[in-house]
Amino acid sequence: MSNNDVPARADVPREATWDTDSVFSSPADWDAAFAAIEADLPALATFAGRLGDPAALADYFARSEGLLRRLNHVGVYANLNYAVDTGDQAAAGRADRARGLFARVAAALAFAEPEMLSVGPETLLGWADTEQRLALYRHYFDQLAKRAPHVRSGEVEALLKQLADPFASAARIHGVLTDADLTFAPATDEGGTAEYALTQGTVGKLLNSPDRAVRRTAYENYADAHTAHKNTLAACLSTGVKQNNFLARARGYGSALEASLSAGHIPVGVFHSLLDTYKKNLPTWHRYWGLRRHALGLEKLAPYDVKAPLAGAPPVVPYQQAVEWIAEGMAPLGAEYVDALRRGSLTERWVDWKPNRGKRMGAFSSGAPGTHPFILMSYNDDLLGLSTLAHELGHSLHSWHSWRAQPFVYSRYGLFVAEVASNFNQALVRAHLLEKFAGRREWEIAIIEEAMSNFHRYFFVMPTLARFEQEIHERVWRGEALTAAGLTDLMADLFAEGFGPEVEVDRERVGSTWMQFATHLYANFYVFQYATGISGAHALAKRVLSGGDSAASDYRAFLSAGGSLYPLDALKGAGVDLSTPAPVEETFAVMAGYVDRLAGLLGA
Repeated sequence: MSNNDVPARADVPREATWDTDSVFSSPADWDAAFAAIEADLPALATFAGRLGDPAALADYFARSEGLLRRLNHVGVYANLNYAVDTGDQAAAGRADRARGLFARVAAALAFAEPEMLSVGPETLLGWADTEQRLALYRHYFDQLAKRAPHVRSGEVEALLKQLADPFASAARIHGVLTDADLTFAPATDEGGTAEYALTQGTVGKLLNSPDRAVRRTAYENYADAHTAHKNTLAACLSTGVKQNNFLARARGYGSALEASLSAGHIPVGVFHSLLDTYKKNLPTWHRYWGLRRHALGLEKLAPYDVKAPLAGAPPVVPYQQAVEWIAEGMAPLGAEYVDALRRGSLTERWVDWKPNRGKRMGAFSSGAPGTHPFILMSYNDDLLGLSTLAHELGHSLHSWHSWRAQPFVYSRYGLFVAEVASNFNQALVRAHLLEKFAGRREWEIAIIEEAMSNFHRYFFVMPTLARFEQEIHERVWRGEALTAAGLTDLMADLFAEGFGPEVEVDRERVGSTWMQFATHLYANFYVFQYATGISGAHALAKRVLSGGDSAASDYRAFLSAGGSLYPLDALKGAGVDLSTPAPVEETFAVMAGYVDRLAGLLGA
């Protein structure tokens, strides 16, 4: 199978694509909505200087939120159509125009928060108590008061908002290069007689192949294609880090990390505690690598062996079967949750799940109030694909609950809670499958392998990237340069520590891992939240599986809270305290239990 056997976008069956027509029925309708927003922008300026009057402030919220709702639809449509075919120049143009419009709208609204703060936080909170139309903004006013030291003048805020579009250029260039312009030599079997198409959508499946030569050539060709452009990618990442540091300094923060976490009111100590707990638990990872090496009969494990199947060929799980098993696993959350999941996955076309040429790497959930939640992934008929689908459905059902329950101002939940909902789904579905296939050795092994693959990404790769991210931001903060060689050496050192003595590290290829995360490393300290997220998820999954209806009700309330509560408070209401390291330690214990169970199944 050659790369040409991966279908073009136009050849993907309609039922395997998402329903972007439900947002706009045509590009012409999108153009009309875009133009209408542009025409309405000048009206926002009429509120400047008037927000000291509570009636005018309420009118401002109504006008601006209506415009932002429409803007979000413009962004969703443009970004979804570009993500599935990054070589489509018309779609790329719409995505670029949408980013520019977002920046212009943000600049047009930039006067509002400085003006509100000039009124005074106490006055605003008083209005929330006395003015009916402002009552729902109490939490927003409280958030604004906490951010007051870092909000600049209206003029400066407008300038910073206008920077959002050009400041996204480094991430866009990195993504365009790796998603649209890179070509990968195909993976091959031991004799070189069979070729396997290597794309962003197929690399995961190839790294899970039982044929070691296929895994090795997929891994090497994928890394080498990125490394061929290492200097360009290093320039992109260096620019992204400089932008994060600039914005932190512009707002008076002590670091980019502090600036990032302040948005969710997360103490910086949560970040450091996570990394300390990760390093403390590295021996569990070293034990797992040794178990894998022994089971595969290798003198040394290679990075391309970390997902090699340990019990023959992996089970085949077609997409529709995956949906059914996910629905069964999520049954503890009730019929309404499961019904929405089934409709979205099977009839309402939330999910774009077939691989195709030009489709961007990875998976994500998107959408906005007034649209469906939408999921991008490349499903490969296996348990890893099932797990990814469950993960993204966790995001999507989180959004579905929030959008229905909350007013627009709180419809978006914080990044810190986002990865809890996604990993929660994986934990519940995995528990269901282990019960469903109990006593069937090959299935049990495959399910635990899927679990360890998930832990590998969120409890190994992501903390390692977080350590990397911290170090490169600190280097730039001190005025040091970032080069391709320096980035690769740092990445190789961090992974060598995590792999330990059982894994033979090809430093150039392992060190290229930073090049393979075109979105994550530009998100300003997002990656560590995958690890806190999986920790919160397992704590809550344990509670729901053992706590009955009350625990499930608490969890659904968490999903419906959106941004109406501070993230740590929303999680405490559901039953987990992520301000302490305890959930992280408990989740490492869960992982250690999987290693023990796998060792028993393998007779090791």
